[in-house]
Amino acid sequence: MSEFPNRPQPPRLGDFERPSRRQALQRAGAATVVLAGAAGAGYLARDRGGFGVAAGQGARQVRDYQLTEGRSNPERAELAIARGKRDEAGKAPSAESLVRAAIDAMGGMGAFVSRGDVVVVKPNIGWDRMPIHAANTNPDVVGAVVKLAYDAGAKRVVVADGSCNDPNRCFQRSGIWKKAYEFGADVVLPAEHRYRTMRLQGDVLDEWPVFTTLVEADKVINVPVAKHHNLAKFTAAMKNWYGVLGGRRNRLHQNIDTSIADLATFMRPTLTVIDAVRVLMRNGPQGGNIDDTRELHTIVASVDQVAADAYASTLIGQHRDNLPYLKIAHERGIGTMFWEKLRVKEV
Repeated sequence: MSEFPNRPQPPRLGDFERPSRRQALQRAGAATVVLAGAAGAGYLARDRGGFGVAAGQGARQVRDYQLTEGRSNPERAELAIARGKRDEAGKAPSAESLVRAAIDAMGGMGAFVSRGDVVVVKPNIGWDRMPIHAANTNPDVVGAVVKLAYDAGAKRVVVADGSCNDPNRCFQRSGIWKKAYEFGADVVLPAEHRYRTMRLQGDVLDEWPVFTTLVEADKVINVPVAKHHNLAKFTAAMKNWYGVLGGRRNRLHQNIDTSIADLATFMRPTLTVIDAVRVLMRNGPQGGNIDDTRELHTIVASVDQVAADAYASTLIGQHRDNLPYLKIAHERGIGTMFWEKLRVKEV
């Protein structure tokens, strides 16, 4: 039984019934009126200065949730790799045990989350796929991060992402909505009123609508899945920030490496936890064929998102030299592509 019996139950996929044509037209008309009113109210009420889009504000907007204290502690890993394997009975190690082991090697979640914090957990929930397809972050990994954040004293944990496919189906079919709910997190789906324009001032990203739920927090934990990507070759931590953006994100694919680096310049997470429990080795980012996946039972955690990607890319046979966005981020000083130079701990 849930520890939160009074909370409304998350909807099931069957609850989303296809409306009739008449109902669809009625809803579309009502939605137009509501959106028009919301847009007008939003324009009048918006904070003209806080998001850097007012006249005269041209500075690059950066959301930096990194912690400087603790990085110099020689007893704490800067990059932790937790690995497991099936036992003689064929039982796989739990995702929670792997997540806990990796984060413990970095000083525990208490080194990153303080009592009273509002914590945003950002998985990859981009696709209408089940966990076995490894296109989204494993729900058990997300649940483990939520649990550890609450155990460390977080006042509120929010799980959110800007999905590529229909968000209701992505959040449900991925198993992440249910798992986040079980551990008491608030699940926030993308919606028009949750986006506001920010001045990113990147080489590709200039002004862009940003999912404010993902940037208005005390701490932000990036929880991507490691997988193949047909354009970027590999995707995990840095490219996971695509879910922060609204608008026509497919336009960014024309210069994907620079846009990924621009996003990593904008979003500096408190902690990165990469899910490599089951990895999509080819035909990413959506996948769909279980034969394209491979069980690795691995979690990579780091305070350096560039190093985390550089290491995790090796899990699908890639190399940092083949990933231009790593070099761009490295040269910008966001992190290091030479992960071996960090304090690395394998557990």
